[in-house]
Amino acid sequence: MYIKDIGEHQLLSIINQYCDQTINGDDGAIIAFDSDRNLVVTTDILVENVHFSDRTTPPESIGYRGVTANLSDIAAMGGMPIGITVGLSLRGDTEINWVEKLYQGMKKCLAPYNINIVGGDITKSETNTISITALGKVSASHSIYRHQAQVGDVILVTGNHGLSRAGLEILLFPEKYSHLPPQIREKVIFAHQYPKPRLEVIKYLYELCQYGYRIAGMDSSDGLADAILQICHQSKVGARLDRTSIIVDEAITTIIGRKTAFEWVLYGGEDFELVLCLPLNLAKKIQQEFGEKCQIIGQITSSLEVQIIEQQNSNLQLSLNQKKTFQHF
Repeated sequence: MYIKDIGEHQLLSIINQYCDQTINGDDGAIIAFDSDRNLVVTTDILVENVHFSDRTTPPESIGYRGVTANLSDIAAMGGMPIGITVGLSLRGDTEINWVEKLYQGMKKCLAPYNINIVGGDITKSETNTISITALGKVSASHSIYRHQAQVGDVILVTGNHGLSRAGLEILLFPEKYSHLPPQIREKVIFAHQYPKPRLEVIKYLYELCQYGYRIAGMDSSDGLADAILQICHQSKVGARLDRTSIIVDEAITTIIGRKTAFEWVLYGGEDFELVLCLPLNLAKKIQQEFGEKCQIIGQITSSLEVQIIEQQNSNLQLSLNQKKTFQHF
């Protein structure tokens, strides 16, 4: 039997047997450090022709996106980052300028948060690969886990989904979409190449709730649907999503039909928004602070099903499909 025969999720369940069951399984690992601060650790790997290529991603964007993925994981645990390390496996014929642009992109993403690259490693490889480990800090009372959703919680997302998938589509097939207005092309390509980690939401929560909170959540790097399904699975709950509350950006519907646009919103991935399950009053305060892009899209239920309903059409009920979410194998 081979990895391709069992898929990513079953492979992870095998690997999980060798990990600390009390820590592993979220966007990052929270490790007890002292009485009021815990350490958050997360690692992300980017592989050439899997996560990036010359066709879709200049080296500065690769560095930026790689850092965003890690900082987003720290945010998804309720933490604030304190530093990153970078491991590179590179082909010998890689241009020095490519490496410098890669690191310039990393620094560009780190700069607003006053975070530094604090170490790493370099090896030779037949395929260019970047492995980034981010370190962060979080107090026990502010930690966010996937298993903490409770019946009655609302589901809040910190921004629109599907834009990154739209940007990738245009980068892959530029001739097909050459007729699009430049502002739409630029908007979705920027969303794909320079996504923003939602650390400002975590900082606001710290300031708003100094004595802590109970929030379930993760980031939507593998898609909005994947995040909701994983939270519900680990919390042993279900969810009811309101179709009309899930925003489909007009830029996406301009590029592709409305039905496919909604599929990209649910399953596109790499938007790096936070998906949070929390009490309604707290969700509304986040909305007031960050505006209309913060959307309450549904509620946690006691049923184990995750369904999408449309209030004006009681006959329209869809179930989220785990098989449509991104998997490496």
